[in-house]
Amino acid sequence: MNTLPIEVLLVEDSPDDVALTKEAMEEGKIKVNLHVVGDGVEAMKFVRKIDAYKNAPTPDVVLLDLNLPRKNGSEVLAEMKMDDKLKHIPVIILTTSSRDEDILDSYNHHANCYVTKPVDFDSFTEIVKTIEDFWFTIVRLPK
Repeated sequence: MNTLPIEVLLVEDSPDDVALTKEAMEEGKIKVNLHVVGDGVEAMKFVRKIDAYKNAPTPDVVLLDLNLPRKNGSEVLAEMKMDDKLKHIPVIILTTSSRDEDILDSYNHHANCYVTKPVDFDSFTEIVKTIEDFWFTIVRLPK
């Protein structure tokens, strides 16, 4: 079993959702280094190691909200999956949208999965723990 921490990039502009995600991951069984950016432009800088992120780790997984300022999550997803250096990184859409159009668009841009955020604290925490259990325990991630 890999004892190195999992590098997770959370792309989320809601401070409340960031706090909930951090709390849920702290309660988890897997050691996670959670990196947070608040918009799509910063997300692309992080994954491409530009400016302040030049020493950032390559994420093992990206948790991506769709409703972001400056560059939305759909644009970030499309850019990542068109880039040969980034397309191997699993991207999990974690958003409030349950619109069929958003779900189809995300899968058309090669999202690895699509999860609609529940509105209550307990359900949100359970979703994050489930993502963590599946993606960090069962799934083999590329290195």
